[in-house]
Amino acid sequence: MYVVATAGHVDHGKSTLVRALTGQDPDRWDEEKRRGLTIDLGFVWTTLASGRNVAFVDVPGHERFIGNMLAGLAPVNTVLFVIAADEGWQQQTEDHFAAVRALGIRHGLVVLTRADRATAERLAEVRAQVARKLEGSGLADAEVIAVSAKTSDGMAELRAALDRMLAGLPHADPDAAVRMWLDRSFSITGAGTVVTGTLTAGTVAVGDQLELVSKHGERTVEVRGVQSEETAQGTIGPVNRVALNLRSVDKNRIHRGDALLTPGAWWLTQTLDAAVVTRAKATELPRELAVHVGTAELQGRLRALGEGFVRVHLPRRLPLRRGDRMVLRAPGGHEVLAGIEIVDVDPPELSGRGAGKRRGDELSALDAAAEVARYQAVRRADLVKQGWRLPEDVAQAGMIEAGGWLLSRPAAKRWVAALRESVATAPALNPGVARDAAVNALGLPDAELITGLVAAAGLVVKDGRIVDPRAKVDLGPAEEGIAQIEEWLAEEPFRAPEADELADLKLGPKQLAAAERAGRIIRLGSERSVILLPDAPQRARAVLGGIEQPFTLSQARRALDTTRRIAVPLLEHLDGLGMTRRLDGNLRVVR
Repeated sequence: MYVVATAGHVDHGKSTLVRALTGQDPDRWDEEKRRGLTIDLGFVWTTLASGRNVAFVDVPGHERFIGNMLAGLAPVNTVLFVIAADEGWQQQTEDHFAAVRALGIRHGLVVLTRADRATAERLAEVRAQVARKLEGSGLADAEVIAVSAKTSDGMAELRAALDRMLAGLPHADPDAAVRMWLDRSFSITGAGTVVTGTLTAGTVAVGDQLELVSKHGERTVEVRGVQSEETAQGTIGPVNRVALNLRSVDKNRIHRGDALLTPGAWWLTQTLDAAVVTRAKATELPRELAVHVGTAELQGRLRALGEGFVRVHLPRRLPLRRGDRMVLRAPGGHEVLAGIEIVDVDPPELSGRGAGKRRGDELSALDAAAEVARYQAVRRADLVKQGWRLPEDVAQAGMIEAGGWLLSRPAAKRWVAALRESVATAPALNPGVARDAAVNALGLPDAELITGLVAAAGLVVKDGRIVDPRAKVDLGPAEEGIAQIEEWLAEEPFRAPEADELADLKLGPKQLAAAERAGRIIRLGSERSVILLPDAPQRARAVLGGIEQPFTLSQARRALDTTRRIAVPLLEHLDGLGMTRRLDGNLRVVR
């Protein structure tokens, strides 16, 4: 399916045109039929000669319903721009065209309706007028088709032109993250809450879990059913008009301007920086105005950032990304003041005299590398959510990739140098730095980063501490005592020194722990009081493998020529290493 929105002055025949194209009435409300005036959005569809299916979002043209018009036009990137041939370009034509330009719409057709009421000379005048008005816009090259819905003149040409235009549209990505702006919410007996919108990218299926973002906050909802053009679908992709039946959510908790999202795929923000791309200078815009994006209309606060950029504060969080277009309108008025294009959805705070102007200067040259430099370190996934396009070679662009993170080169160098310094200056008996302490000391935004920095610094994590694997631990005054233990155990490997012997050697828990970290000894038992050499487990396994299997604790003790104090924790250690296996009772076997 393709989705096309209408636009144009009130009473220029937008609804009549789509009614003639589809055979369906887009006016849904009794009041619209009674007054002959489109008030809200209407949705109709048809199949063209090529087999292409096209749905139309018919919008109101009256200035009092400009908000509804923008809700229909903004989520759609293709337009039927309607101008009555007998009246030509009018005030609301100008207003709607300003909205088309503000939204950056570049695909569409211009339809001159009521051609039966215009002479050939009048049609030529209006064509010339339209060409002047469209000059320099995204619709400058759009085909202009004159039609009469009353006589059907030109309707075949319009259908053919529609086919040609749709054939040239870029393909939407069915694998993209879903962001469906909602335009209706209602309840159906026996089905529950149903919402509708235009699915511009991504795929939705029955059973999917989606994130609902509304003025009430965010919550997860389940898709109970999918319909398009009043036909049930198991799965549907872009671009389509879609109705979704949602499980366990009240229709009164969902409103136009809410959005359904692929969970975790979108950046939610209520403060953003944007470039002014149509009509006004930033300094000419009011501080309080209406902001339109997707189907949402909110009251926003603006701050000029120089002449070409603005900071926008919204009353609630919305799923926005770099490159999204927004329309600014005077509160209570119909005039479109400007179109803006989002540059940064996670901007820094502004402080100090001249901060706004400086930020505007930054925005004029902002790229992904500059954004990473501001963060110092940022998750790659977050930059993607924000809409940044990352270069294939991030290193060439001045960034360092560490796991799922991107770091600026200066920040990475500073952190690596600080980490090396901390490890190098650690006390001899307590070498290295505790991993968590290093995270805090470096001021890292996330503990995940330390892994990449440790590797970049040529360090390793051992027993929860970051150490230099090339550094030899200096045991200082404890060296003589440890050397004596090594000498004893070399002769009698399973005769661990007693407590009084350790005291005579002036070896306490601190010195023994340092020796263990240095790989000189191992400590066994619940109180870590049994001191052996690191090769003791392998030597014990070799001895025990030479006796009758299975064996008892007493048999093991005699074979190892040691005491129960040492044999019990040593055998438990061998069990833990998988060198021995305990059977029923007090029996073991060597594995």
